[in-house]
Amino acid sequence: MADGSDNNSDPWLRFRKATRARIGLGRSGDGLPTRALLEFQLAHARARDAVHGAVDFDRLAADLAPLETVRVHSAAPDRATYLRRPDLGRRLNEASRAVLARGDWDIAFVVADGLSAAAVQAHAAPLVRACLERLPGWSVAPVVLAGQARVALGDEVGALLGARLVALLVGERPGLSAADSLGVYLTWAPMPGRADSQRNCISNIHGAGLPIGAAADKLCWLAREASRLKLTGVALKEDAPALQGPEGSGPRPIDRI
Repeated sequence: MADGSDNNSDPWLRFRKATRARIGLGRSGDGLPTRALLEFQLAHARARDAVHGAVDFDRLAADLAPLETVRVHSAAPDRATYLRRPDLGRRLNEASRAVLARGDWDIAFVVADGLSAAAVQAHAAPLVRACLERLPGWSVAPVVLAGQARVALGDEVGALLGARLVALLVGERPGLSAADSLGVYLTWAPMPGRADSQRNCISNIHGAGLPIGAAADKLCWLAREASRLKLTGVALKEDAPALQGPEGSGPRPIDRI
């Protein structure tokens, strides 16, 4: 129908039921119908809020308790600088390097705010807990909470901690269908200078995407394989058993977050 309403005479109805993409929106004169326009504006506002919002790290630490947490910050002093200077978000500031004590860890979890505070606030703590339940016997470093951080920050954090693996959880760049999507980047033998091809990525973790349990299954399977093969990235084939997630919600290529 011209106005994009959902009823049995709408030929686009079955397609809209299969995707969250904006298809078959209809028109009103030369523009969109009012409902479609308002939905677009709401989605855009949520995406902007996700990018410019701030993670409540005190609340996140409380959600992770009694797990030990450590706070660090990137070299980007504020959000405006972080958005303009991606390079500064990929390395720690001087004060943060001093608080990371080296140990003998099988894996370190780093929770980075990234480009969606909403994703980190909602999904990071449940995912960390689900992973720990699936990794009995593993030595796990204190959970690192990283402000104004991008993916490569995990390399420096993991190296300073002496972790064999680092799993960085990060708020993904929001889109108009999901503003609270969490991603995970897994790197063997983390150190500054690691290439994106040396990581494995699990993406699209949110309420309408990959469920927490399925993401934890995938991540822990990859972690065990990485520990066995002593590698991650393109050489670690992601042929884990099928997961109970929505169709098409599995890993995607790495984003430069």
